[in-house]
Amino acid sequence: MTTQQYAVETSCEIPGVAVPEALLANPQSFGGVQLGGCRVGTFRSSGDQAELRAADGSPRRMILPRLVETHVHLDKCHTIDRCHDVGGDLAAASAAQRRDKALWTRDDLETRMRRGLEELIAAGCGTIRTHIDWDARDPTPPLAWEIAIDLAAEVAPRGIILQAAALVGIDDMADPAIAEPVARRVAQDGGVLGGFVLGHPQRLEGISQMFALAARFGLPLDFHVDEGLDPTLDGLDLIAQTANEMRHQGPVLCGHACALAVRPPKDVARVADDLAETGIAVAMLPTTNLYLQGRGGGTPRQRGVTMVRELAARGVPVVVGTDNVRDAFCPIGVHDPRLSLMIASLAAHLDPPLADHLPMITTTARQALGLPPQTVDTAPLDQLVICDTTDVASLLSDRPQLHPLAPHLNGGPPLG
Repeated sequence: MTTQQYAVETSCEIPGVAVPEALLANPQSFGGVQLGGCRVGTFRSSGDQAELRAADGSPRRMILPRLVETHVHLDKCHTIDRCHDVGGDLAAASAAQRRDKALWTRDDLETRMRRGLEELIAAGCGTIRTHIDWDARDPTPPLAWEIAIDLAAEVAPRGIILQAAALVGIDDMADPAIAEPVARRVAQDGGVLGGFVLGHPQRLEGISQMFALAARFGLPLDFHVDEGLDPTLDGLDLIAQTANEMRHQGPVLCGHACALAVRPPKDVARVADDLAETGIAVAMLPTTNLYLQGRGGGTPRQRGVTMVRELAARGVPVVVGTDNVRDAFCPIGVHDPRLSLMIASLAAHLDPPLADHLPMITTTARQALGLPPQTVDTAPLDQLVICDTTDVASLLSDRPQLHPLAPHLNGGPPLG
């Protein structure tokens, strides 16, 4: 690419724009006029510099970084139409999904995984992490893993990052003879090492082994942890303690952490401080946790979601993920982080100003996946999206289409 081509492709001027201040690295220097948690004006970009110039008139559109999906299961999605025996808790959902795996042929997996991926991209996502069930006792990687790696290479030229995370039972990861080949293959494919932790007998050994392998192979870590409402579940505690003891430096994301909701405030504070000390992030997964947790034969009395506000107050990076979409774990749903954030706002009382919560599906979410955050004033133009609203409530509730900004630049389709 020549210098002249770069200048043409990275220059633009768009009037009537609002940009949430929470999605700016330097709101004051970005310019524009402050209005309702946003900076408004004419968006101007030249090279790697973006700014707002104050202008008359009301803004008509909003510019954001591409959204981030921190936790999804593309190998399971869109199977609800053939899972006729769903309903129940986590164990019942797992059993129903295992039965469905008899139908996981290459064609079936590729069709469903591609559908889910394209739905996320259409929703405005630029970075996506999908978990892939992995039987570590099988010497060959699962078929879904191979497909995920192929899809990642396929969408990379479109500026999309698809991370594949191996989801392995933590007891299996306690055995070095089983764990090391998994980690080696995950590293070979540029993936993420993940484990499922739920009161397993060898959970501490497995967690320690995963941290050691992550350090050895330079791998990000991702845990499904304490996905239940038993106050004795201590996986999150052990992960935080192990990270601190080993002085771990790599990115670690812990999804679910439902059990925090039924533990005493002093326990929550202690665990939160341990997590914050090493920068471990926690993903709230509202749809699946609201659907599965707290079941007792009637209307649930417990929400089943993690302690978002308490964690964030003590410095823990907290993000939101979509998790399961139309499968045995959650029979409804949409591949769109905005819907997940809207549901999280209801479940966890994430009050206005709503713009303050957008980093949970953008900048903070990207950091939780081990990537540098992309803000509107620092990201390349091809990593920005634009939509026809200036209201965050509308952004989350109506979910207007997020258009890539780049096609509208310099002779592209006009912006209204």
